[in-house]
Amino acid sequence: MAYVVTQSCCADASCVVACPVNCIHPAPGEPGFGTTEMVYVDAAACVGCGACATACPVGAMVPDAALTTKQLPFVDLNASYYDAFPHADRTPVALVPQQRRLTRPGPFRVAVVGAGPAGLYTADELLKHPEIDGVDVYDRLRTPYGLVRHGVAPDHASTKLVTRLFEAIERQPRFRYFLDVEVAADRADGVTLADLRAHYDAVVYAVGASADRGLGIPGEDLIGSIPATALVGWYNGHPDQQELQVPLTAATNPSGRAVVVGNGNVALDVARILSRPLDVLERTDLAPGPLERLRASGVREVVVLGRRGPAQAAFTVPELIGLAALDDVDVIVDADPALLAGTDQRSVLLRELAERSVDPTSAKRRIVLSFTTSPVEILGVDGRVTGVRVARNELVADADGTVRAVATDDIRTVETSLVVRSVGHRGTPVAGLPFDERTATVPNHRGRVEPGLYVVGWIKRGPVGFIGTNKTDAQECVETILDDLDTGLPAPTGSAAAVAALVAARHPRSADLAAWQRLDAAERERGARAGRPRAKITDVDEQRSVSAGPVATRRRGLLRRTVSAS
Repeated sequence: MAYVVTQSCCADASCVVACPVNCIHPAPGEPGFGTTEMVYVDAAACVGCGACATACPVGAMVPDAALTTKQLPFVDLNASYYDAFPHADRTPVALVPQQRRLTRPGPFRVAVVGAGPAGLYTADELLKHPEIDGVDVYDRLRTPYGLVRHGVAPDHASTKLVTRLFEAIERQPRFRYFLDVEVAADRADGVTLADLRAHYDAVVYAVGASADRGLGIPGEDLIGSIPATALVGWYNGHPDQQELQVPLTAATNPSGRAVVVGNGNVALDVARILSRPLDVLERTDLAPGPLERLRASGVREVVVLGRRGPAQAAFTVPELIGLAALDDVDVIVDADPALLAGTDQRSVLLRELAERSVDPTSAKRRIVLSFTTSPVEILGVDGRVTGVRVARNELVADADGTVRAVATDDIRTVETSLVVRSVGHRGTPVAGLPFDERTATVPNHRGRVEPGLYVVGWIKRGPVGFIGTNKTDAQECVETILDDLDTGLPAPTGSAAAVAALVAARHPRSADLAAWQRLDAAERERGARAGRPRAKITDVDEQRSVSAGPVATRRRGLLRRTVSAS
């Protein structure tokens, strides 16, 4: 019996270290670790001990004998990696490198701005070093975890299990939260970068890429043309997006169709959420308000537009396997059969999807994956979207092998009142930091903006990679911070107690870890009463009220944890 990886990796690397025969790759230090879609188990070397399954924080390791029919494609996916990378020279046991120690004794304190995966992984890497006396994580929201809370699709519950890692990080004794705290440009608005630099040896920004790239076509600003970040934040309960107007009903969207521009993982997430049955969505943590709006939805078809061919699709293979496994939605592939003849994994899977028979009288909603198609104009009447003009593209290969999409004169109109623009995220300028408009990142060298000031995550490298990519990115940034601490940085003038007093004075409603745990417990308990994993509280005032409630002790597994009474 061999184990199989069945989803994208969180890059925690626990499974790699746990494996006694070193059969999981790429491992830390190997090319591709933290940047590939997932790690892979070598079935020929796996001894079936189950150590990896015990160590995996997100339940991705499954014995081959326990795979469902829908998970079987992951067997070939794991095997194909070792066809290309045999790893014949492996050592018998995963090696753990000796921990680096700083030459200067410290103690040092570091502030991290942003409580998403990049920020929390950075805190974790810093806290591995005893010379780091404390790490304070700031976030303008009252809820941490960034895109894991507000970006991961509600029907991807296993991906959200990475929060177990974050919970372990935030429970470390030298960790502190300052949530519901804006790090602003002006002191009148709250805590500033200058304040942080006066109280910490180093400041790290992990603020992500919160904006969307534009399409650059007419009609992009019509009502009903919505950036994917806004729609994803809406159904995931982001407080800033709860007033978003999404035309879903027969009255607001008479065509019963939504068009998603772009075919990355986010585009597939949006398509699934707009098309999956209510009984599925009711079992997720989808925000209560949007869930009620989706209950009244008249959308029957979601068309996903990709400008190039199947082989160049931006979505990952694990995401496509998950989509193909759905039995509550019909998935249609709209592509020239000649473009599906390739031997790459995406083309093979899409060819199999295209060959499936679909009952034209089926009552299921459907997702149409349309390739070599680009929008050229979003049409509207009275300021509202009524359709999209799309052009069929030809694929042209450049001398270096790059495949470009070239629009033809074959143009048609797709009726819709909802267009979701999902062509990538974009970083926004950060007060007090330089900004490169071309790359939409903060210029840096291995995370260093200047000694004492650093960036990590998407604002550092651009919006590429997966949740786990942030771990290797954080390791690089922390190595740079340690180098600078060894070289010598100006000592802060303020203390840990002084910065806490400063935050309390300027943000008297700020939240700490205990407040977040109370809010987390309240959401879980409300969800349990409705048969759901959690019912997110999206109103900021209610979040503040609930998280300020009384404290009780609740047993969770074999551990005790302080949370809110309900």
